[in-house]
Formats: sequence, structure tokens, C-alpha cells
Amino acid sequence: MTVKPMTAKEVTRKVINKEELFILDVRNNADFADWKIEGRYFSYLNVPYFELLEGVDDILDRLPSDKDILVVCAKEGSSIMVADMLSEAGLSVSFLEGGMKAWSEHLEPVKVGDLDNGGEIYQFVRIGKGCLSYMVVSNGEAAIIDATRMINHYLEFAKNLDVTITHVFDTHLHADHISGGRMIAEKTNAAYWLPPKDAEEVTFDYNPLEGGSIVTIGNTAINIHALYSPGHTIGSTSFVVDEKLLLSGDILFIDSIGRPDLAGMAEDWVGDLRESLYSRYRELSWELTVLPAHFMIIDEINENGSVAEKLGALFENNHGLNIENEHEFRKLVTENLPPQPNAYQEIRQTNMGKINPDENQQREMEIGPNRCAVR
Repeated sequence: MTVKPMTAKEVTRKVINKEELFILDVRNNADFADWKIEGRYFSYLNVPYFELLEGVDDILDRLPSDKDILVVCAKEGSSIMVADMLSEAGLSVSFLEGGMKAWSEHLEPVKVGDLDNGGEIYQFVRIGKGCLSYMVVSNGEAAIIDATRMINHYLEFAKNLDVTITHVFDTHLHADHISGGRMIAEKTNAAYWLPPKDAEEVTFDYNPLEGGSIVTIGNTAINIHALYSPGHTIGSTSFVVDEKLLLSGDILFIDSIGRPDLAGMAEDWVGDLRESLYSRYRELSWELTVLPAHFMIIDEINENGSVAEKLGALFENNHGLNIENEHEFRKLVTENLPPQPNAYQEIRQTNMGKINPDENQQREMEIGPNRCAVR
């Protein structure tokens, strides 16, 4: 049988459509335990590649004969070799094109809403990393929020829509992934906005994004209002777009809340986090649709592939928004936290402009799942 590649986009559609898939992951056990492709109806077998160098006979009885099998490795090469052996044994098998590297970098654009005066907002789901970024479009102009380093996705998307990128925002100084915001601004001559309290050590010029800032996109007065909401970082800033959408950055997620420790300031910032979530956000309309900068678990993805929910529903169902005891809240967000993101200090320094790692270094720095949340 012919071994075919399966792209990250094709796997993403299987995740969104809740299809079945059997994955043979041939990375080492530690890497698989730390981070894998997740789908509600996916099944897994993890056997390191070096155990299969002599052949696949020993694992054939552990593989389904009636399902498609996807072989996954870090960069592609090992999965092709294993897939070839399985195909020779008579199994229907594919390999993940580009490996987990491609899975980490794939962005899936999803339209999440129409704006009052003819505009739209798109969400870019980085499904392998849990990152979410956005493009607000109106009357031939676009604003991008929390862009990843894979900037060509946004540039090509804007080109296809025939819109000009005029503003680029980061809701905060990211610690889990390298921002593409500044790079997009440089390539498009767009204005780059960053909260000044997160920018005290940056080495570049930026527009200070502060409470009360209003930026108009296009000619239709789509206003992006900055809402100072510290906690994940001291400068974390949320956006209310078109009075109906709340871009919450890494403060509030669908099933969790932001962690305050990625700058080593958990004890200092936990009070700010509670103030943002329990006071500032409660003053907003509960009809706002929350669009976060990350998701934590696959169940947060909606039927259409988006990650979004009404603020009122989150106040009812998100555990992190319903902890009345302040001591219990403090304990949740400062103790027993998940591991910190890989190379998060180096990522912060990159986003400050202090270091300039090459593309391969950036890729290695970002390997792993979303670790911005606590639940």
C-alpha cells in the first residue's frame, strides 16, 4: 500500500469534526507524555522509534486493522520509515507531514463574528500549542491581536481579504510563545501597541496601550477599548471590540484562568488577578463574547472550531471565577501549578527585543503545550 502524508490541517479538521484517529507516536516516552496531538476520539500507542529499528512485528497486534493509522514523530523522517514498514505489513497508514514541528506551527483561521458596520473578526487557532490570535477587519483595514511568530499566515490572509494591516496589538508581554506582532508592524508599517507596564525593558519603540485607548479600524468606527486587567502580567490589557466581544488575553480562558507566576511575581500579582476577574470583569456586560488568547483543553473548542463563550456563562461555569474565599483563590493560583512553559525566560527576553534567536532556536523554545492557565 502507498504511504500518504497527512497534513496538520487535515488532522485539525479531524479534531474539530470529532472524528476517530489512531495515532502511533514514535517519539520518546517523555516527549509523548509531555505533549501530544489531542482529539476527543483519538486513540494512541507510544513506541519510541529506536525500538522499531528491527521491524514492527512486535506491535502489529497492538494496532487496529480496521482504522486509519497516523504515525507521528518530531520532524517527519522517523514516521515515514515506520509508516513504510506498517504499510508493507498490510495496514492502512499515513505519516504526519512535517511532524510535531508542523503541528506546533499550524494556524487554523475561523470566522467568529460579524461587526455592526460590515466588519468581521477572525480567530487563528494554533491547535497544537493552544494559542489564539485575532484579526479584526473593517472597510479595508485590519488589526491583529496577539500574533504568533508565523507571520505569513496573517499577511497572506489579509492579502486574500484585500485589507491593509494598520494596527497590531499584544495584550501583554508573552512568556509561552514568541510574538509576531512587532515583525508584522515592521513589514506593513502598522502601528504596534503594547501595554507600557509590560514594556519597561523593551529595546524598541511602541505605542503605549493604556486604559481609555480607543483605536478605530476602517471608516466604520469599530472601536477597540483598552481595559487594564493585570494579573497574568502587570500590564495585561483586555479589549472590548464593537461593544460585543471581549478579547481577554491570558487573564480569562473558557475553562480556566491565567497564572500569575511567569515573571516570578505570583505572590505580588495574585491580588491584581483577582481584582481583574472579580471586579473589573464583573462590571462588563455578561453578554460579551469572551475570546481568549489561549485554550487549555480540547473540550474548549466549539463545533465550528472556534474557542469562545459568553462572559455570563463563564461566571456561571468557570471554577476560577467562583472562588469566594480569597485565601482559597490565592492558593489555587500560586501552589501546585503546572510546569512553566519551556524556555519562558528566553521567550520573554525575545519579546523584549533583548535577544534574537534564529528560526530553529525559536522553534525549540516554543515546543510543548499551553501552560499559561490554572484550573
